[in-house]
Amino acid sequence: MDQHPKSLEFMQIAMKHFPEAKEQLEKFDVEITMDMVQPLIGIFSKVMAEAYELGKADGERE
Repeated sequence: MDQHPKSLEFMQIAMKHFPEAKEQLEKFDVEITMDMVQPLIGIFSKVMAEAYELGKADGERE
């Protein structure tokens, strides 16, 4: 799969919000490690890439 040009920025966004997500999970007694987070960040990056492309297409139509 080709990496989206904004992937690094998406990763930075995910890591910025990681402490908040970890805190929420810990409230439910779910411990999370960086190894566990890696696949989730991959999914997050796919979602962000699709959202970016949708926004870009919308902007081009206007």
